[in-house]
Amino acid sequence: MITDFKKVRKKNQMGRQNKSSNASCEGKQHFSHPHILKPIVNRHETLTCNACEQPNNNKPNFRGCNSCQYFLHDNCFDAPRFLNHASHPSHPLTLHQIPSYSSRTYTCKACNSAGNAFCFSCAACEFDIHLQCASCPSSILVDKHPHQLGLHFGSPYEDKNMEYVCDICNEIMNKNDWLYYCAGCDFGSHLRCAITSPEVGVFPEQHRPSPNPYSNSNLNPNPNAAVEMINSVNAAHERLIAAQIRAQFAARGQEAALDLI
Repeated sequence: MITDFKKVRKKNQMGRQNKSSNASCEGKQHFSHPHILKPIVNRHETLTCNACEQPNNNKPNFRGCNSCQYFLHDNCFDAPRFLNHASHPSHPLTLHQIPSYSSRTYTCKACNSAGNAFCFSCAACEFDIHLQCASCPSSILVDKHPHQLGLHFGSPYEDKNMEYVCDICNEIMNKNDWLYYCAGCDFGSHLRCAITSPEVGVFPEQHRPSPNPYSNSNLNPNPNAAVEMINSVNAAHERLIAAQIRAQFAARGQEAALDLI
């Protein structure tokens, strides 16, 4: 009798495992593509994400439609459709698959480089930013400077006509571009110099996504659950940043001790 019970329990466990494995392989629908996007596995060739235009190098979480050669990183797939961003507080930003302009291209207000793929946009103000720029953390540590650098949405000086250079690459910076800056040391950096491998990540708290202002309650039956999920993701991001900062400070302390020896 005990043996039979064990067999039944084992069979039930196997059934649950098969269900979970099947669920993990299921495809998902994305607003940008008419077909289901499935996880991409065992692909050794380089694929390019249609959202951020970055390759899938060292990024295992990738899904797509093989018949259309349409691929998205998981992070890009999960990017919110509507975003309240601190760089543009007057209006919410909407995620677009392609730029809404006739040229089908845009200039990112954050990094001043051209984009042809997904963007967060305010059509009324012609304000557009890359996905990866929209998810830049509010503070960061770089190897070239001992202090945290804060994210600024333009010139950090009172005189907005003052020229300044990136303290990492020594190039004159565009006064309207975003930068990372340490006010105490007057140390500033391009986004691309501070974050050498940009990718879409978890949106910081100040960039917290908001629900679609035009949706009705029937389409969003449980808004509290969505808010709780967003808050938990933001908290996880902040814990990750704090851990990275502690690790870098610890490494620098060890280097200093070795120098003294």
